[in-house]
Amino acid sequence: MRAPTGQQFTISSTIDGKHLHATITEVAAGLRELVYDGVDLVEPFGEGARPAKAQGIVLAPWGGRVAGGDWQHEGTTQRLAISERDKGNASHGLLRFAPYRVLEHTESKVVLQATIHPQTGWPFLLDTTVAYELTDDGLLVTHEATNVGTERAPWACGTHPYLAVGDTPADELTFTVPAARVFHAEALIPTEETLVDAMDAPAPDLRGGRRLSELDIDQNYAGLEFVGGVATSSLLDASGRGAELWQDSAFPYAVVFTPKDFPTASGPKHVAAIEPMSAPANALNSGTGLVWLEPGETWVGHWGIDPVGF
Repeated sequence: MRAPTGQQFTISSTIDGKHLHATITEVAAGLRELVYDGVDLVEPFGEGARPAKAQGIVLAPWGGRVAGGDWQHEGTTQRLAISERDKGNASHGLLRFAPYRVLEHTESKVVLQATIHPQTGWPFLLDTTVAYELTDDGLLVTHEATNVGTERAPWACGTHPYLAVGDTPADELTFTVPAARVFHAEALIPTEETLVDAMDAPAPDLRGGRRLSELDIDQNYAGLEFVGGVATSSLLDASGRGAELWQDSAFPYAVVFTPKDFPTASGPKHVAAIEPMSAPANALNSGTGLVWLEPGETWVGHWGIDPVGF
């Protein structure tokens, strides 16, 4: 049987004498599993399954949604294919169902490459790579995008991991995100920003940690606190064991998504996605966080997931 997400690339290492391994998929360069000492640090899905709710995928050359699928470029309306029919948006980029090719695969590292060719609503040519590497701390992910076309091109990037602490239920997990601002939104399209502790904030302040079972969020956050060059979110059990997700300054935004109906092999589960984003949703229209790459120019961003408290 061939997996619906294509080839499966496993990498492995040890931290403090305990086994760490990850499985990456050919389609969408997705993170299918990350397991430390027998404990899932992301919500996994089976080799014969499809990722649920964009589980683990790379979002490029934009993250989130483009409202109505339309955006303006040099006075011309670009019309992207509508991939979110119920809301009428172009959702989660152009590589969600694209296969990547292998540039490198060693015991502890895999590097995957995909080209974004000109197409409906996207008249640009970009080469992208995603490298997954297991280090002495955990999982390091490096994204690169190079404009290989003849005109400057817009770029935004994100990824969609759902953190986990094995099968620990939501009422025993604390979710922390160091974000000082959150976007108001209309139909999941961001509008203006506000402070997370403002009276009219559309989503809760997660800086001090909140019980996951109390949260029902699908929101773009901003104003991340960077310490030592990284902003760190976490999902931890009562003993402090769990996963920390860090992102560098190339990813100054995050989407927080906590669906209560996430499908797993054992039934619906309340889960927590923290999505590192270089720009919030609808950046092709708003321009917020959008990077413009000149011909030959390369953008690089990093994030990762580390086990803690084991």
